[in-house]
Amino acid sequence: MLTSPTKFFIFIIVLSITFVSCGDDEQEYTPKPKAYFRIDFPVKEYVKYDSVCPFTFDTPIYATVEEDKDKNSQPCWLNIVYKKFNAQLHLSYKKIETDSSFRDYLEKSHEFAIKHQVKASGMDQQPILRDSANVFGMFYDIEGNVASNMQFYVTDSTQHFVRASLYFNVRPNIDSLKIVIDFIKVDVLRMINSFAWKYTSKKK
Repeated sequence: MLTSPTKFFIFIIVLSITFVSCGDDEQEYTPKPKAYFRIDFPVKEYVKYDSVCPFTFDTPIYATVEEDKDKNSQPCWLNIVYKKFNAQLHLSYKKIETDSSFRDYLEKSHEFAIKHQVKASGMDQQPILRDSANVFGMFYDIEGNVASNMQFYVTDSTQHFVRASLYFNVRPNIDSLKIVIDFIKVDVLRMINSFAWKYTSKKK
């Protein structure tokens, strides 16, 4: 028969083993960092978009160019639709009628971009200067959980003005969208570098 002290020591040993076992279980079931679905990206390949609009640009074959069907849309307002990524690049075109209208387009484009700074963790502004193509503008690379992480405008400063912004049809989450944004950014830069105006009359 076990004496009381012996029973006590056995109880302590069993209790210690139980706590150690519990500790191991807790470590084994520690929640893991959230994971995201793997995305298989298509191979980069581009075609030239050319229509009745007074501009052309390169667009990826895995995206579709559609007319903007919004009730407030105007001629040559387009959507570059990335169905696979649930995203759209909205393009709006404006004809420059006066110097004041040109300044207004510039100011509004800047305002549309900086309004995202409230939630942004940073914003990089890169000038667009393509003298040979008469294409000038600004590219806005906006970081953080914002509604639009990329925006830009291009103009010839005399006749044509185009503004573009990228939107996803999901709640902003930079952790899950960053890899997709970086993928689309390559397409947007290709668009900017291939942008060209079509003049039907002599420039002002």
